[in-house]
Amino acid sequence: MSETQEGAPSFVPDELDLQIIELLREDGRMSTQDVAKRLGSTSSTIRKRIRRLEDARAMRVVAVTDFSAAGYDLLLAIGIEVEHYNAEEVGRKLAELPEVFSVTMTTGPHDLEILVAAQTFEQLSTFLHEEVSQIPGIGRLVPGLTVEVYKYQSEMVPQL
Repeated sequence: MSETQEGAPSFVPDELDLQIIELLREDGRMSTQDVAKRLGSTSSTIRKRIRRLEDARAMRVVAVTDFSAAGYDLLLAIGIEVEHYNAEEVGRKLAELPEVFSVTMTTGPHDLEILVAAQTFEQLSTFLHEEVSQIPGIGRLVPGLTVEVYKYQSEMVPQL
């Protein structure tokens, strides 16, 4: 353990922790028994390490859906300029919409950016005209339709 700036202990993963993370990146459904076998450890140790990694927020095991495998053929990044409202409040309202996969507050020409997936242009039109347009504060939308995905790795995170 090391100290944070406030003096509270912080978590520093060791080599076994990093190996566990790497194996779960390869196959997030791998059982603790299989991880233990691959790393020459016990299931109990691996279970405790995974729990400790999650508690320390050094790792999170999540299910990830592939957009195209789920039937979403349209993927858009939409820049949003907020007018006369707090951008954070508008962002929270956008985050409630099921079609929105991410909402980020940004610097630059847009206050917010959302990532949206739709199965058809009709669904996209309904989303933009009937759902997004009802949120107060949205001034201008600058959509960018994805035409080709060269890399999409939602499980990718920086190495510890």
